[in-house]
Amino acid sequence: MTELEKGPKGRRRGRGARERILSASQQLFREQGINRTGMDQLCAAAEVSKRTAYQHFTGKDELVAEYLRRFDPSVLSGVFDRTDLTPRERLLAAFDVPPTTPLCPYIAAAVELHDPQHPASQCARDYKKAVAARLADTAREAGAADPEQLGEQLALLIDGAAARTRVLNADAFPAAAAIAAVLIDNAIPATAGDDRRRECREFGPVGQTPPRVNDVRKVQPERIQSHRPA
Repeated sequence: MTELEKGPKGRRRGRGARERILSASQQLFREQGINRTGMDQLCAAAEVSKRTAYQHFTGKDELVAEYLRRFDPSVLSGVFDRTDLTPRERLLAAFDVPPTTPLCPYIAAAVELHDPQHPASQCARDYKKAVAARLADTAREAGAADPEQLGEQLALLIDGAAARTRVLNADAFPAAAAIAAVLIDNAIPATAGDDRRRECREFGPVGQTPPRVNDVRKVQPERIQSHRPA
């Protein structure tokens, strides 16, 4: 029986090698970017040889795509699968993102790669569409007249807040959540008014008219803990 190939520091190739490579990619890609991280550096961080790395991944492109797939395969389950929140509260919980959270890896990858045909670009598109779909499903539960439109609007707000927080180094999610609250309540028809009023605690006493869009800066929705993964 031949001895298994050994990587740096004597670590043997095996089931743990793939996980170490992916763990190293999650750290390095997020800290210094995809393009600045080479396979040599990844192999050194994972303590595997390049031969071992290429036995698990055909190349860096495949590794980048797999790196993205492992971030949140259930699409924000910490928000959308919560049973202790109403549908409206779940929609707002998607905006409860700590300002220290790194830029969304799907946005970062799409910006860096500049190639819509790259497998990671397709992965990023699929994930973003999945987020909008889950927002739409939840909007439908909340009674929105056009849940698909509301889902796209909220997805746009989330991504915009993530990018603006990163660029300005200031938390843009509270403002985005305030806009989202107005969009959500404007999207719910009057026939759902009773349920909506029960959920709109931040707008004041029952029966109070929700603010208009141009009054959005006055809205301060309650932040809801989402347990969203970092």
